[in-house]
Amino acid sequence: QIADSLRNGGSAGLSRAKMRNISFGEIFAQKLYLRAFPHLCTREPGGTPIAEAIRDLLLDIKNKEMLPETELLLYSAARAQHSGELIIPALNEGKMVISDRYYDSTYAYQGAARDLDFGVIDTLTDFVCFGRKPDLTILLDLPAEIGLGRISSREQDRLEQEALSFHQKVREQFLFIAKKQQSRYLVIDALKSKEDIHIEIVRALNVLLGEDK
Repeated sequence: QIADSLRNGGSAGLSRAKMRNISFGEIFAQKLYLRAFPHLCTREPGGTPIAEAIRDLLLDIKNKEMLPETELLLYSAARAQHSGELIIPALNEGKMVISDRYYDSTYAYQGAARDLDFGVIDTLTDFVCFGRKPDLTILLDLPAEIGLGRISSREQDRLEQEALSFHQKVREQFLFIAKKQQSRYLVIDALKSKEDIHIEIVRALNVLLGEDK
């Protein structure tokens, strides 16, 4: 099983989906640990030394001249390495994989916001994910301007420095995907209290594990 977390509203570089100090991965990992359920927490781009090196290239503000096509291929290369080296072996060992972002981010950022061909993204995704798809995707959603406001006081990476309109397109695409694929999506209003968000995430985990209580 793969559980995937996404952040909306412009908070593109927050580690482990942190939203008001909420960590999707940490919440899941804590509950899985208490259940003695084998699991792996990871992130994209990254998760392995090679993929982390690609991440540095992608997010470095010095690389402002990077073409959208280059960006797409680098994200795909990082995902191929991440999937083949880390995710697939973990799944084969019976572990649940919890990833901060997965391939839906490419449809939102490089597809919708960069206006690249979705057919090309489909082909690349099938190739680099080895046919694996998330069982659950949790989308922490909030307006782009609020998301950008929350990270305005710290140093921002290359994608976070994009215009508000860019992040609005990203959000719209995530919500579009969530509407089309409701069976695997949980959209959470990230303006809710930390406690309420925690409850929704734990409830989703219970359903995923067949422990809907």
